[in-house]
Amino acid sequence: MAINDSTYTGESGTVEFGTESSQSTVASVRSFTIDQETQTIEDTSMGSVDRTYKAGLSQFSGSADVYFRDDNTAQTDIFNAIGSDTTNTINLYPSGTGQGIKLSGNVIITGHSISSNFDGMVEASITFQGSGALTRTPL
Repeated sequence: MAINDSTYTGESGTVEFGTESSQSTVASVRSFTIDQETQTIEDTSMGSVDRTYKAGLSQFSGSADVYFRDDNTAQTDIFNAIGSDTTNTINLYPSGTGQGIKLSGNVIITGHSISSNFDGMVEASITFQGSGALTRTPL
């Protein structure tokens, strides 16, 4: 295992997308974000002077920004996943596939947008909602 024992940069970050048994690497990733949260459920009773809470359900969601590529299987699969009932898997490697951690889970693609302007690159933005747990695996 090559766990990072200090800070590190994200230039080797990698995103994979596909079915549970077969993922492809998303080409030309510029950045990605993963968010986790747990809902809270208030259980304060009358007569209490402070509010109290219990942990509720958790979820994850995220986004990725890429340079748009026509020839990349993963980018095409993400585009085609909008409105699909297929279970998709995403694997995120913040510091690359050879060290650090792998974050993975089943996702629903909730958004895919392509932007183009005369003095820049053609880019795509992807948003996703997790379905089930996000797992963290040391590499």
